[in-house]
Amino acid sequence: MTQNITIALLSGGIDSATAAALAIEANKEVIGLSFNYGQRHHKELDCAKEIASFLGIKEHHIIDMQLSSWGGSSLTDMEQSIHIDGIVKDKIPNTYVPGRNTIFIAMGLSLAEARGANQIALGINAMDYSGYPDCRPDYIHAYQKLAKLSNKAGREGKVINLWAPLLHWKKVKIIQEALRLNIPIQSTWSCYSGEENPCGKCDSCRIRDAALKEAGRPDLCSNLNP
Repeated sequence: MTQNITIALLSGGIDSATAAALAIEANKEVIGLSFNYGQRHHKELDCAKEIASFLGIKEHHIIDMQLSSWGGSSLTDMEQSIHIDGIVKDKIPNTYVPGRNTIFIAMGLSLAEARGANQIALGINAMDYSGYPDCRPDYIHAYQKLAKLSNKAGREGKVINLWAPLLHWKKVKIIQEALRLNIPIQSTWSCYSGEENPCGKCDSCRIRDAALKEAGRPDLCSNLNP
């Protein structure tokens, strides 16, 4: 187990790219991990590859796991419509993918233990988000306890840390950090739709565009919401 290796879960979005860049800035060797889980499109995976290349991440794994086999989300079931009516308080939208982060982090823990990494960088954010249960502080805290007990490294006192530096940040702060780190925001993807261009209507586009405008970069907003 080393203090210098971090597994970064790369979704292709701004948040995960920023978390990975922060790890690199802290002199960590970063290994990328992305997932083809049966989402509506591969655009985000193409963006994850671009971000990994931009950050100089030499080892980047893309794992196939078809969560679309059982659906349960508008992101994995093409018969469901993407929610575009805005965030409703205390209601989890249909873009939530059952078990997604739980599975992704478990895979990250496996790779971390195999590579001797002591940290997993997560782009999870609990402030400007759609209310997903697996993007909340209590979820991360509980999973950290499991991470200590679920593998050989943890049982030997070499706990793999679930590092979520953006957890309590507003979206505009994430955008500002991404700009400071020179992340090519135009090469990231946040839209839930499966179209060639961002829809500008889904929760993710709305949150991203509002933060970009607040950060003084409306030029980077989605095509349909300049």
